Amino acid sequence: MSKAEQRAETMELILDEAEYLFSKNGFHGVTLKDVAKRAGVHHTLLHYYFKDKKQLLDKAFGRRAVITSTTRIAALDAYEKSVNGKPTVEGALRAFLDTDLELYSQGGPGWKNYGALSAQIANTPEWGAEMMDEHFDPVVLRLIDLLKKAMPDCAEEDIFWGYHFVSGALLLTLARTGRIDKLSGGLCKSDDFESIKERMARFMAAGFREACKGSKKANP
Repeated sequence: MSKAEQRAETMELILDEAEYLFSKNGFHGVTLKDVAKRAGVHHTLLHYYFKDKKQLLDKAFGRRAVITSTTRIAALDAYEKSVNGKPTVEGALRAFLDTDLELYSQGGPGWKNYGALSAQIANTPEWGAEMMDEHFDPVVLRLIDLLKKAMPDCAEEDIFWGYHFVSGALLLTLARTGRIDKLSGGLCKSDDFESIKERMARFMAAGFREACKGSKKANP
């Protein structure tokens, strides 16, 4: 193995362990030394690669963010093409939600850690919104575009609120807190992404349709 390959392998290990620790303990509950210890490297190596802990978080978050964002944009584009530019609400939501849930369901422990980390970042007022904007605005706006086409008479305000509710449900799902497991007495499992995928888009589509019944797009 070349030195460049060794460096790349070490970097992936560091990012994996940082992702795990941040997902479990939050940004403020992790130090660079914690990450170094878990990765089995000297802490000076982390200081060499990263100027501070926030830069490490940015790197750990960004590497999977680009995958989920580009994958969903491709799915939304393919869906619109398959229906000749005449999307339905549920169809657009399935392209957006199901594609993402498949990554977390089939991608292994790393993707599950990333999902929990995403939920934490999205709910961090200081800089969370900025990070989500940077990585996910293009795919979110692509979904909004399809929803507008699916509901041409719906007020834009209701479509954006609808996305807000979808986003909240998705992030709670990715957090995998285990609360639904306890509430349902084990009937539902917070990490059962396949069951969630079967239901979420259909449920949210009904909410969009109901909310838009009483709304009307403003005249230009």
